Amino acid sequence: MTFEPLASDFYAYENQLTDVEKESIAELRAWLEADVAPVVNDYWERAEFPMQVIEPLARLGVLSHGWEETRRFENSAVFRGFVALELARVDAGVATFVGVQNGLATGSIAVCGSAEQRAEWIPKLASGEIIGAFGLTEPLSGSDSAQGLRTIATRDGDDWILNGEKRWIGNATFSDITIIWAKDADDGQVMGFIVPTSTPGYSATKIERKISLRTVQNADITLTDVRVPESHRLQNANSFKDTAKVLRLTRAEVAWAAVGTSIGAYEAAVRYATDRVQFGKPIASHQLVQDLLVKCLGNITASIGMVVRVSEMLDRGEQRDEHSALAKAYATSRMRETVAWSREALGGNGIVLDFDAARFFADAEALYSYEGTREMNTLIVGRSVTGKAAFV
Repeated sequence: MTFEPLASDFYAYENQLTDVEKESIAELRAWLEADVAPVVNDYWERAEFPMQVIEPLARLGVLSHGWEETRRFENSAVFRGFVALELARVDAGVATFVGVQNGLATGSIAVCGSAEQRAEWIPKLASGEIIGAFGLTEPLSGSDSAQGLRTIATRDGDDWILNGEKRWIGNATFSDITIIWAKDADDGQVMGFIVPTSTPGYSATKIERKISLRTVQNADITLTDVRVPESHRLQNANSFKDTAKVLRLTRAEVAWAAVGTSIGAYEAAVRYATDRVQFGKPIASHQLVQDLLVKCLGNITASIGMVVRVSEMLDRGEQRDEHSALAKAYATSRMRETVAWSREALGGNGIVLDFDAARFFADAEALYSYEGTREMNTLIVGRSVTGKAAFV
C-alpha cells in the first residue's frame, strides 16, 4: 500500500520511519479512514464504543507493538508514536482504547510481570482475545496516587484479598482483566494484581453524562473482598516506582495522541475553510482564517518535533520521567489551543458533530487531564530543573 505523508506533518518527520513502518502506517490509515471515520460521530453521540474495531486493530498488529513476546516486526518508539497519532487523528477514543489495552494493561504485565505472566497474558491481549483495563485512579486519589491509594491488599495464605474503589477506568465496562494497584496492608507499598473481572466481589459501573471521550467506556470499580491468587500478583511490582515505569512509557504516547487530536481538528478546519463560501469566496482565502490555520499548524509542528525527540530518547534508553512529562504537558497544552482555533474557524458549525471539529474539541479536554495533569507534569519537570520537589 502506498504511503503518502500527511500535509499536516509540515516538516515531514514521518520520513524518519523505515519503509516497513511506512507501509504499516499506510495500511492503518486506510482502514481508519474507510471504517472508523464514517461511523465515529454516531458512536460518540450515543456514548458507545465501536466494538468492531478490536479485531482489525489486532490484525494490523496495533495491539502488540512494543512487547517482545508478540512483536509483529521490529519497530521503534517513534513508529509507535506515529501509530498513536494516526489513531487520534481519526478518533481520540479509539486511540485511548489502544493506549489502555496495549500501553497500560499489557505494559503493566510486560514491565512488572514475571516471565511466566508475560507468556500467559500478553499474547491474549495482543490478539484481542481478552481486553484489559488499568485500575490506578480512585474516587479520592488521582494526582496523589503515589501516597494516596486507599485500595488495600491483604495477604491470606496463598491469596490476596483486595478491598477498595477505582474511578475513571477506561475499557472497564467490557474488560476481561483489570490491573489493580493496591497498597500492601502490611508495609504500605504499592503492588499490582491481574484481576479477572469475573471474580466475585468485583463490579464495574459505567460513568455516564460525560462531555469528553464519550466512546471510551470509563467505569467506577468496587472491590469487595476480591480474592486473587499470588500467581496473579505482578511479581516485579514492589513499589509505586514500578508503577511509574509503566506511566513513563505510556505518558509519551498520550503526548503523541494529543498531536493526533490537534491534527484531526486542524484538518477538519482546513476542509471546511476550503469548501465554505462567504462574501463570494471560500473563507480559506480570508486573512483571519489563514491566521487561525497557521497558528494551528505551528502548534502541531512544534509538538511533533518534541514527541519525536522524546521517543528517540526512549529508543536509545535515555528517556527519563521529566522528558515524557514535559512532552505530555506541552503537547496537550498546545492541543487545547489548536482544537479551539480549529473550532473557531468553523463558526457556528464548529459546535455540531457533522463537521468533526466539535468532537476533537470536546475530546481534547480528557487528554489534557489523564495520565497526569499539566500541573503534575510541570512539577515533575520543575523538580528536575531546580532539584526541589514542590508537590506539597
